[in-house]
Amino acid sequence: MKSAANKDTRIGLYLNVLPDCSSGPLPTIRLVNPPVSGKVTVKSAKVKATNYKACLALEVPAYVAFYKSQPDFVGDDVLTIEVKYAGGRTEIQKITINVSGPGAQQKI
Repeated sequence: MKSAANKDTRIGLYLNVLPDCSSGPLPTIRLVNPPVSGKVTVKSAKVKATNYKACLALEVPAYVAFYKSQPDFVGDDVLTIEVKYAGGRTEIQKITINVSGPGAQQKI
């Protein structure tokens, strides 16, 4: 995953859509290993989708995770998130973010 220094970058979207297209309980999210050169924040959101599985249109609550590096950091940063869903399913997500500096997008 790529990010610019000191900019919010979405690293995860967590929701629970039931077979009847309604929302189930949202998962719990835990930061197992925090990034060394940045921070992770989670915000509540509403997700609208069409043609998702058997659901032609839906709007459900969700959690959105963001990563933001320190202003002067350039390089790779790594973090691990644990996501626990109702019913006992757990996912461990190891995420590597490649952070570029402000001039990295310009061709010289």
